Amino acid sequence: MRERLDYIKITPSSMLDAGCGLGHDLPLLRERFPETPVVGVDLSHAMLTRALPHAAADPGWRRLLPAALQRSLGVRGPRLAQADFAALPFAAGAFDFIWSNLALHWHSRPDLVLPEWQRVLEPNGLLMFSTLGPDTLRELRGAYAEVEAAHGLPGAAHVIDFVDMHDLGDMLVESGFEIPVMDQETLTITYQSSDSLLADVRRWGAYPHGRGAALGMPQGRRLHAALREALEARRRADGTIALTFEVIYGHAWKAVPRTTADGYAIVRVEDIGRRRPG
Repeated sequence: MRERLDYIKITPSSMLDAGCGLGHDLPLLRERFPETPVVGVDLSHAMLTRALPHAAADPGWRRLLPAALQRSLGVRGPRLAQADFAALPFAAGAFDFIWSNLALHWHSRPDLVLPEWQRVLEPNGLLMFSTLGPDTLRELRGAYAEVEAAHGLPGAAHVIDFVDMHDLGDMLVESGFEIPVMDQETLTITYQSSDSLLADVRRWGAYPHGRGAALGMPQGRRLHAALREALEARRRADGTIALTFEVIYGHAWKAVPRTTADGYAIVRVEDIGRRRPG
């Protein structure tokens, strides 16, 4: 995300880190745009509490200034807000840059999130985001499918339902964004044991649909053991167990409105007198 930002020359006047989580990107954004106020928003109060140290950190060059000069310049540290992505507590056009790094997939309704992000962006404002795609955790889904088939159980969802890159591009256009640019890469993480793999997935919160509670603890333990065996059977030649992540990157600009609120067409002065294509 940081590398991609280097190719886009912008000087925002206000920024939103949508899904700031623990706040790891706040210092990055503040360093990149030291004069621009940034707001971090997340649904989790616990996450925002842990993000406070990152939000309080001053950009490096300001720390070199005398305290009196820092006060006169008005050091503008990041502010934090607790809110749902799809119901942000900000006015329309409050930001001209939205940054969201590996957060969109946590929301169950991205089709509601993108219009809300569009609402709080100024016309010609930029949205940059990354999220996880459908190939993410495919090894875990495959192992679960094998266990369910072996035990005569109906197939069920066991990980987050990640959205396809092309569907996200369509949602951007439908939400009022233009010139969307979508890209993806596949990353593979390897583990020495199935237990460490499953522990990581649980910590990420991408593994919410276990069967143990619904089926009772003894059967739940048997299914968990079968799942571990299915993952162990996937060991590669080097002895490790792989876990795939499809990372989707996107950026788009908020389209300039073509009509006023009461339905009148907006015509730019520079377009007057131009002939439309036949």
